[in-house]
Amino acid sequence: MSQLTPIKLILEDGTEFIGKSFGYNKSISGEVVFNTAMTGYPESLTDPSYKGQILVLTYPLIGNYGVPNNDKENDLHKFYESYALHISGLVISDYTEDYSHWNADKSLGQWLKEFEIPGIFGIDTRALTKILREKGTMLGKIIYKDEDIPLYDPNKVNLVDQVSISEKKIYGNGKYKILLIDCGVKNNIIRNLIKRDATVIQVPWNWDISKEKYDGLFISNGPGDPKQCSVTINNLSDAYKKDIPIYGICLGNQLMALAAGADTYKLKYGHRSHNQPVIQVGTNNAYITSQNHGYAIDNETLPAEWEPLFINLNDDTNEGVKHKSKPYFSSQFHPEASSGPTDTEFLFNHFMDTVKQYKK
Repeated sequence: MSQLTPIKLILEDGTEFIGKSFGYNKSISGEVVFNTAMTGYPESLTDPSYKGQILVLTYPLIGNYGVPNNDKENDLHKFYESYALHISGLVISDYTEDYSHWNADKSLGQWLKEFEIPGIFGIDTRALTKILREKGTMLGKIIYKDEDIPLYDPNKVNLVDQVSISEKKIYGNGKYKILLIDCGVKNNIIRNLIKRDATVIQVPWNWDISKEKYDGLFISNGPGDPKQCSVTINNLSDAYKKDIPIYGICLGNQLMALAAGADTYKLKYGHRSHNQPVIQVGTNNAYITSQNHGYAIDNETLPAEWEPLFINLNDDTNEGVKHKSKPYFSSQFHPEASSGPTDTEFLFNHFMDTVKQYKK
């Protein structure tokens, strides 16, 4: 059985973990990151923001509820965040092939093999997470049968170009036209816009948006270094001249700041969990959020007409920005989070209310 095949995880500092394979048998390399969520591995594995990364799930038991079916609604997968698995590899502590869930269609191991993603279990993920928390995000590789490969740093390439669509797509039939710049968008963002009376016009990350007509502009989440997306940044700079409402999430937050003239930097650890606390600047409103990013905005570089909107309560990093007079704002966290929490979904209401007001 493939579950009994020995397989290694090797970090860039030489630390080795020996486990057993339950996915596709091959060697891969990428950036090793961890997620603290108790549930939601189908959503995480299909999140394009994990492109190029070896994902460590800290919850002890994974696989017990299998993988959901491929049902679609509004031409979107109902239970996934995209059309494919985007992680490079999966690392867990304990795996079970015996899943039990009313919506389960297959096991997690079967799913990984379909997309040729290696999976390794039997790892002490607490010890591994402790290393990543002390030393910061690290490169690593999963080695199958001593088939060694060099380390690969996904942040040195344009990952957005690998996950964005190549042609324009339209979802929904709402009253308000929302132009969505796809940098690796999650399906639940589109679902949230559709249910708020939007027609979503999804375009590639490098699309010439100057010729498009829309009531609101949305910049999605996505993987990697935002500075790789110079075309998007330049397009946003031009869009700022139109005064049409703009909202950006995750990578979209960073791209909006770069287009405004601010700077970004790589976080030592990154934020990847379902329990990150943030506070809305100027208020006592605190929210628990879901996050998945390795870069942040440098608040000190924001131009005078921009200001922070949210701040992370763990490390005081930026969690969103807003323009002081124009209808532009963003959030570093995910208000559309699936499988939760949904504490900040009201930001979609705020965006669409602003769109409606400006359309009048």
